[in-house]
Amino acid sequence: MLTTLQTAYSDTRAADLAWALGREPLPALAVLDLQLAGATLQMRLLGASHQVLLEEERGSCSETVACMPGSSTPLPLGVAKRLGDWEYEFAARVETLSEGSFAGRAQELLALVSDHPHGLAGTFPGSPHAFTAMLAQRTEGQVRWRTWHAYPQEGQLVVTRTRVGVRMPAPVP
Repeated sequence: MLTTLQTAYSDTRAADLAWALGREPLPALAVLDLQLAGATLQMRLLGASHQVLLEEERGSCSETVACMPGSSTPLPLGVAKRLGDWEYEFAARVETLSEGSFAGRAQELLALVSDHPHGLAGTFPGSPHAFTAMLAQRTEGQVRWRTWHAYPQEGQLVVTRTRVGVRMPAPVP
């Protein structure tokens, strides 16, 4: 699903992104609700990036990657945490691209996500390549999602990937 976000484009930077687990739902500009084999996943596009809410019989998880005033947790390169019966893994990277490469990559990603049944993308008015996009799937008992946050004024694309799955017991020797 592709939508134009009804908000003014603000000149945020990739370096302004922060990460948080466990935040309450924040006001969203676009939402996609998915049922993924026993898991309820809500992907939310915020004025300043994304939030994912996951619910399953074993528990819930809330991930927020956004420009959050006063946040003391910058965007980490990687996180691995136990959340009850789940293992949570998060990774992020920043790609810096030339203007031409950035435009091409933006078009590819928006086409991929907007045509996918588990995809949500929002473009910001005022800049044709300013967008946030999300794509989710469930495989082998794990819920996974990827996100892309585009900052065309810097030529930067922030790419994240998350995996949430049931902790596997250690094999008995």
